[in-house]
Amino acid sequence: MFSLKYIRFLSFLLFILVLSNCQKDENTDPVIPIPTPPDSIFNIQKVPEIQLEFTVEEWNKLLSYYDQNPKNEKKVVAKYTFTVDNQTITLDSIGLKLRGNTSRRRPEGFTGQMHQSVNPDWHHCHFGLDFDKFKENQKFKGISKINLKWFKDDANYVREIYSYDLFKRFGVWTAPRASYCRLTIKVQGDATPAYYGVYTMLESVDEDYIKYRNSKWSENGFMWKGGWANSYNADFVQTTSIGVEDVKLNPANSLYYAYDLKTREEELAIGKAELITFIQDLNSKTGDDFKNWITTRMDINLFLKTYATNVMLGMWDDYWINGNNFYFYISPDNQVYFIPYDYDNTLGTSYLINNSGTQNPLTWGPQSGRPLINKILSIPEYQTLYKNYILELSQSQSDLFDPDKSLTRIVQWQSMIGSYISNDTGEDMMILDQPASWGNCSFYRLQSGNDAGGTSGNANYFRSRIASIPF
Repeated sequence: MFSLKYIRFLSFLLFILVLSNCQKDENTDPVIPIPTPPDSIFNIQKVPEIQLEFTVEEWNKLLSYYDQNPKNEKKVVAKYTFTVDNQTITLDSIGLKLRGNTSRRRPEGFTGQMHQSVNPDWHHCHFGLDFDKFKENQKFKGISKINLKWFKDDANYVREIYSYDLFKRFGVWTAPRASYCRLTIKVQGDATPAYYGVYTMLESVDEDYIKYRNSKWSENGFMWKGGWANSYNADFVQTTSIGVEDVKLNPANSLYYAYDLKTREEELAIGKAELITFIQDLNSKTGDDFKNWITTRMDINLFLKTYATNVMLGMWDDYWINGNNFYFYISPDNQVYFIPYDYDNTLGTSYLINNSGTQNPLTWGPQSGRPLINKILSIPEYQTLYKNYILELSQSQSDLFDPDKSLTRIVQWQSMIGSYISNDTGEDMMILDQPASWGNCSFYRLQSGNDAGGTSGNANYFRSRIASIPF
C-alpha cells in the first residue's frame, strides 16, 4: 500500500497540474514531474517472500558441485515462488547456482556430506537465479536473472541496501536496483522448509539490465565485469587478461579474466579489440587531446557523480583502490559507462586503506596506475565538479548522505525487517550497530558515535566522513 505521505504528494502534484493547465498561456508550458510508480520487483518498502524448492537429487548436486570446485558456475533445477501483498508468482524449473568470490559458501553441511533430512546444518550463502536457463523465454516480471545475497559481515543489515538507494537518490541510473526479501529453502521430503532469513535481492547486470535502461543508451553493446584474475586486475592499463570466463567443475580447466565479457560472448574478438583501443587511447592521450577525447567517450558528469558517491560510502574494494568490483558497458555508439557494484563492505567496514571514513576523497586510491579516475581528476574543471558532488552529497538540506536523514532511513528499514532476522542457519541472528569484525575500524557506528573518525571513542561514520572533507 502507498504511504499517506506518498498519497498527499500525488494529490499535490495533481493540484499543480490542474492549476497549470488552467493558467498556462501560449508561451509557457511547465513540465510537471510525474513520480515513478514503485518498482514491482525491487521495492525497498516491501519484504517479499521467496521460496526455492529442490528435489533431494538437485540439492545434492549443488553440494557436490561446490565440493568439486567452489567457484563453479554449474546450475541446478529449482522451483521458484515469489509472494508479496498476498499475490504469488510460481516458476518451475529455474536455474540456480552459488555466487560470491571470497564469500562463496556451501549451503549445507561439510565437504562430502550430502543432504541431511534430520538436523541439517544450514549455512548462509549467495545464490544466482536464472529463470530461463531450463525453460526458454521464461521470465520473472520481465527479467531473466536476479541475485540473492546474505548480509555477510553486515550486522546492521543495511549497507548494500543503503548504498544502492543512495546511488538512485543521487541520479546514478547505472547502479543496479536492490531491495529486501525473505528466503526459504525447501528440500522435498523434509518435515519443514529451512528459513534462511533476510536477504538482499539484487539486479543482475546483464542483457535485461541493459534493456531496462534502453531509454538511456543503446542496447546490445559489450558488457564487461572488472576484477582480479591470475594476478591481473582491471586497472585499465593492462590488456593481457581479457576474455570470457569459463569456470568448470575441474578447477584446472577453468579460465578466468580480469576483464570478463558478459554479453555477446560469441563476438569476443570484436569486443576485445574495442576494449584494447579504449585502454590504449586512455593511457596515451594527454592534455587537451585527452580532454576532448574522453568527453566523446564518457558522460563525465555521471562518472564523477558515481565516484563521489562511491568514496562517500567508503567502498575500498573498488576500481580506484583495488581494480576490482565493477562493471562497464561499451554501447554501440562507443560510449563507455562505469557501473558500481558490490557494496556490502562499506559505511565503516574498512580494509586496504587506513580509515575509509577519513580518507581524502582526492587521494582515495593510488595516484598512478588508475588512469580512468586519475587522468580525469587531473583536469581542474573536472576535479572541481567532483568536489562539488562530494559537497552536494553532504548537504544537510538534501535527503542524501546527511547523518540524520540517513539514520531515519536506516531505522525504518531495520524496523521493517527486524521480526524476520532470526533464521534456521543460526547465523546473523541479531541487528547490531557495528562493522565487520575483520575490518580495521571497529569503532564505526551508523546510529551513534561522534564525528572524530575513531580518534576518541566510537565514531559515527556519516558524521566522520563529512567532517573529514578537506575542501
